[in-house]
Amino acid sequence: MSYTALYRKFRPSEFADVKGQDHIITTLQNQIKADRIGHAYLFCGTRGTGKTTVAKIFAKAVNCEHPVDGSPCGECEMCRSIAAGMSMNVIEIDAASNNGVDNIREIREEVTYRPTEGRYKVYIIDEAHMLSPGAFNALLKTLEEPPEYVIFILATTEVHKIPITIMSRCQHYDFKRISIETITDRMKELMDTEHVEVEDKALRYIAKAADGSMRDALSLLDQCIAFYMGQKLTYDNVLEVLGAVDTDIFSKLLRKVIERDVASVLDVVDDLVMQGRELPQLAADFTWYLRNLLLVKTSDNIEEVLDVSTENMAQLREEAQMIEPDMLFRYIRIFSELSNQLKYATQKRVMLEVALIKLCTPAMERGQDSLLDRIRAVEEKVEKGIEAAAALQARGVGEGVPVGAGYMQGEGSSGGGYGSQNAGVRQVLPDAIPEDVQEVVKNFRSIAGEASGMVRGYLKKARLSLGGDNRLLIVLPDALAASVVGREDHIQELEQLIEERIGKKVEVEVRHVEEGRHFEDTFVDIEQKINMAITVED
Repeated sequence: MSYTALYRKFRPSEFADVKGQDHIITTLQNQIKADRIGHAYLFCGTRGTGKTTVAKIFAKAVNCEHPVDGSPCGECEMCRSIAAGMSMNVIEIDAASNNGVDNIREIREEVTYRPTEGRYKVYIIDEAHMLSPGAFNALLKTLEEPPEYVIFILATTEVHKIPITIMSRCQHYDFKRISIETITDRMKELMDTEHVEVEDKALRYIAKAADGSMRDALSLLDQCIAFYMGQKLTYDNVLEVLGAVDTDIFSKLLRKVIERDVASVLDVVDDLVMQGRELPQLAADFTWYLRNLLLVKTSDNIEEVLDVSTENMAQLREEAQMIEPDMLFRYIRIFSELSNQLKYATQKRVMLEVALIKLCTPAMERGQDSLLDRIRAVEEKVEKGIEAAAALQARGVGEGVPVGAGYMQGEGSSGGGYGSQNAGVRQVLPDAIPEDVQEVVKNFRSIAGEASGMVRGYLKKARLSLGGDNRLLIVLPDALAASVVGREDHIQELEQLIEERIGKKVEVEVRHVEEGRHFEDTFVDIEQKINMAITVED
């Protein structure tokens, strides 16, 4: 006898065997017991959640000669006939290949004949959303007022494609995704029946990979058992068969991304490709890993929610201290987009590498959620630059070179305190500030005092920064103040006052400090630095 796949061999034959859909099973059983059976049903839900299976059990139950608590007995002639697919009372139609008007007309002609045996004729139309508009219209009247001995059951994975006129004539039941725990428990039962030894961790991974589908879970389990026939099925075996990646690899990959080490990240990808890992599965699993990390980062007591070992939890907590929530949001967005793109991409490796490079180099993106990460990347470079400058200064002192000799800016100028005197003790600015802007900064408070009333009041709380070559940033504490001072006529007024004071044109730009952040997080206070340099020289 030929082998029967697990999902077919263990397909539920009665309502008690259906897992994860108790809200639907209870309703249908109560209808059968009370003899309040509807004439049309619409079963909706993702693949492998039991829509067609429940429809067949329901067809047996309504025709069963000796129903038990609303469920078919499985022993009578009608139950055995329907289970064997030999009954003329249950007609299963695949709408994907029988979606025309003529197919529906045949059904309309057939329903005029009473069943030869049993109480009801049950039409199960699978993938009902594939019916053409003409077929739906042809079905409409029959579906609304069928003979008393006819029941229609429409099953679909895409309920949004069902016309509202059809939906309004059916009892609507939504099949939920089956939980990981329910799928795992069911597979344990079946493996005990089959006398196959499997690790619990392996079953949980298969259940998670099935994404709420019992049929997918049993198909994956079948595949893994076949590869390791006669051996105990372990977690590592499952990862190998499914082309999946262990969490240690995800941890290594994430740490390299946080360090912005593009070369090492690409090396990890190369290793995974050479091992034959499935890249779409890698993207999906890494997204899930980032989701777990985000939960650990944003919640205190999350152990019961996350399905991870103690070792992995400790690893997640360590990594949560290394990354900010906004970075995780950006990472998850990029990889969610990647998962959709990989379904149709021919160059999957290239798509994956581009996504990882985006994570490492936020400057590649212009989106709002990448702004903080871009600022953070700049700050890291600045810190490394300052460290390098400090090391160079220390080396210069050891070799007898005057401190700051290589960093003097604006030599011989009369307006910024940057002369050659006291070069060894002068404060050195990290960036060159144009002389015009320096002159404005030193006179800004008196210039602001000459502004019109409303602007003058807001400028009392303003702080100054540098926005580029010869551009002065006026940073205000909130958006309201910035909107007032930043009006075009007010900016023109400030630029005119500056031009009258120093005799030169300086461009002015108005910004505000983002809510929840401090001025020092985003801007350099050039007013403080210039005043400090002047004070030291004096």
